[in-house]
Amino acid sequence: MQITSLCYIEKGNTVLMLYRNKKKNDVNQGKWIGVGGKLETGETPETCMLREVKEETGLRLLSWRKRGTVDFESESWTERMYLFTAEQFEGELSACDEGELRWIQKDKIQSLSLWEGDRVFLRLLAEDAPYFHLLLKYDGERLISAMLNGEALDI
Repeated sequence: MQITSLCYIEKGNTVLMLYRNKKKNDVNQGKWIGVGGKLETGETPETCMLREVKEETGLRLLSWRKRGTVDFESESWTERMYLFTAEQFEGELSACDEGELRWIQKDKIQSLSLWEGDRVFLRLLAEDAPYFHLLLKYDGERLISAMLNGEALDI
């Protein structure tokens, strides 16, 4: 199982989103996602998230919240993702070698090209849901089921 961390950085009524359009053979090609990546040896989800945010944005987070755990399953892969949000940071936004960073109005995020499962957890974040566990099952790029804290969700 691959283990990752992902962070959505908020500034006022906007969220920093990454449009993945620069890496070859990128599973996220053409999608908008948060900032994050794979845990390296010896890292915790928090240290991974802080490192990835710094590498991909140039920003240093001053505070953050662990918001949930998301498990992804498909026939060919599994992933556990630790999900964070942050509002306090310092530094200047830098270019990202994985795609285009852009501050997006919160009410426009659901209209972006997103993974179907991302729409589910982004809605939970927008609703300020308490810490959650989400299980998302995919068939290729199609979301086929979602469970929130052990309960099936309509998708």
